[in-house]
Amino acid sequence: MPSHLSADRPAAQPPGRGSVEELISQTRRLKGEVDAVRRDAQADGADPQGRWQRALYDLALHQLDDLDQHLAQLREGPPAPPAPDTDGDGAPGPALTGGALLSRVGSAEWNLLTDEAVWSGELYEILGRDPAAPALTLDELPSLVLEEDRPRLTAMVTDCLVDARPIDGEFRVRAGGEVRAVHMMGEPVLAADGSAAAMWAVLRDVSALRRSRQAVGETRDALHRRDRARTDRRAQTGHRTGVELQEAVLPPWHGFLRLPHRGPRSLDVAAHHLPAATGSPIGGDWCDTLELPDGQTLLSVGDLTGHGPAVASGTAMLLGALRGMALAGTGPDRLMTLLNQLLDGGAEPGLGSAVCCRYRPGDRTLTWAQAGHPAPLLFRDGTGRRLAPPDGVLLGATAGAVYGQAEERLREGDLLVLHTGGLVPGHGGTPAAQRLLDLAPELTGARTAQDCVRLLVAEFDGTARTEDACVLVARVTS
Repeated sequence: MPSHLSADRPAAQPPGRGSVEELISQTRRLKGEVDAVRRDAQADGADPQGRWQRALYDLALHQLDDLDQHLAQLREGPPAPPAPDTDGDGAPGPALTGGALLSRVGSAEWNLLTDEAVWSGELYEILGRDPAAPALTLDELPSLVLEEDRPRLTAMVTDCLVDARPIDGEFRVRAGGEVRAVHMMGEPVLAADGSAAAMWAVLRDVSALRRSRQAVGETRDALHRRDRARTDRRAQTGHRTGVELQEAVLPPWHGFLRLPHRGPRSLDVAAHHLPAATGSPIGGDWCDTLELPDGQTLLSVGDLTGHGPAVASGTAMLLGALRGMALAGTGPDRLMTLLNQLLDGGAEPGLGSAVCCRYRPGDRTLTWAQAGHPAPLLFRDGTGRRLAPPDGVLLGATAGAVYGQAEERLREGDLLVLHTGGLVPGHGGTPAAQRLLDLAPELTGARTAQDCVRLLVAEFDGTARTEDACVLVARVTS
């Protein structure tokens, strides 16, 4: 039978004994070091990360063990042919009992001209065949392979014999009551006319290696699942903390809000908070009303960028500063300037938008300023319009920014709507303000500010918004 060395190319010469010995020594030293690290790193078996690390160490040791044994085989040279059955009982001779290596790497050659097959004793061990039985031909070999892997083996052999492609692939066999993974590498042996006269192959039992890789994959997946669960718990905890903080230190936006009105009622006010879609982190929106010592009323809405407990805390700080300065008599323009300095000079600078209004009931005058925020909407006699905004950039955007101030004379029955940007997300290209202005007949026909808020909530609460939103309605009653 022609050997694979008879192919039309010279055989590679093996390295010298000394170089192979040095490689074996280096491999064994590395095995010892990896094993020592593995023992030192043993962890609780219930910890997914510990199991994943242990599986990776085991996989590395399996691969180093394979390398060690292959180098040892290279050092010893080609294996001797199987010894004859001197006892006459069919038991293998001494050459078939050479230890772990003989059960893991084998070789075979199939002569296509005579249909003869020659297997090494190691291959019989790998495939779980009786060494006294004849070697299987290429046509018979698939009978050992799991049914789902047979097409893969057939394709590899066909490509090798027809197109002279090298074989390099895996399949599974059932041997000795267990399923084994076998890696096969082979090439055709060419005749003088270039046709395939034979095929030789080296087959290796990689079952332990595959089990180690499977263990690595399973523990990695378990680790990812644990990390995802931790991330979800942290997000839920952060959202719950933000909501609790918001409810503890900010106005009660989750219901309808009215001013206490210690004196004659001049404004009817209601407000509402519309949360983002379920599971979205808490935002920095606020709306607020406050009766001032001079009889005027403070109306404000705003939005601090970001999400989570830190933003809720920053919003509380900003709103507290706004209230305190308003109680001290600070006008809207100066109030915006000071809030801008507060955000710009903080330990963690942020950005925010706001509208701040002071309503003087004596002459029904609204004085207001804005910082990069949607302007208030004024509804009167069944129609609505957007108030012309004075100059004002986002809070925290520019140090030393100057803010303008505007005045608007109101009438009895007028309706003001202040809102944050997330109230009306873009819908069919219609701007948010326009969608609100389109509701002018319904809003001006409502009896109270609370009725107006109910109308807006019914109109926009079903919107798939990604941000929190606040809306504040004030009706001039006298």
